[in-house]
Amino acid sequence: MSTTERPETPVRPDYAQYVVCAVMVVVGAFLLYDALSIPDGYAKVDPVGPRLFPIVIGAGLLVMAVILAIAIPRGSRGEADAGEDIDPDMPSDWRTVGLLVGLFILLIVLVQPLGWAIAGALFFAGCATVLGSKHYVRNIAIGAVLAVASFYAFYSGLGIPLPAGILDGIL
Repeated sequence: MSTTERPETPVRPDYAQYVVCAVMVVVGAFLLYDALSIPDGYAKVDPVGPRLFPIVIGAGLLVMAVILAIAIPRGSRGEADAGEDIDPDMPSDWRTVGLLVGLFILLIVLVQPLGWAIAGALFFAGCATVLGSKHYVRNIAIGAVLAVASFYAFYSGLGIPLPAGILDGIL
């Protein structure tokens, strides 16, 4: 070995990825526990039942957590996104994040008294406005369509009634 050559230093594993593994294990275990505690008898003709999807997702999370935990000490790292149109040197926009969190809290507070259709329309329109849309009337119209469509999708398609609020009897 010449004096100008340096031996390759081994790549140190990114130990912060173990936090991701831990979260995956916790969520996967919770899904499995919660799915197995669902009582039988929701639908007599449903061969799949309500347990299948949470069990599949929970087991998948546990398997992926094990695979990631094996890959981390081997130096496996994700590649940086080269195609993103972002400037990593720009500071975070905490104002936008705060406004979106505030809208979500407002949705939680207003969904019972106003109902999903009105609260959801305000939420969708507010999010579009916070994220930069200046077409306020169009934001409200699209928000109303999304809220009413999701109201009926949950009620008719899934059999899950969302709160109607002040529109009870109209929707």
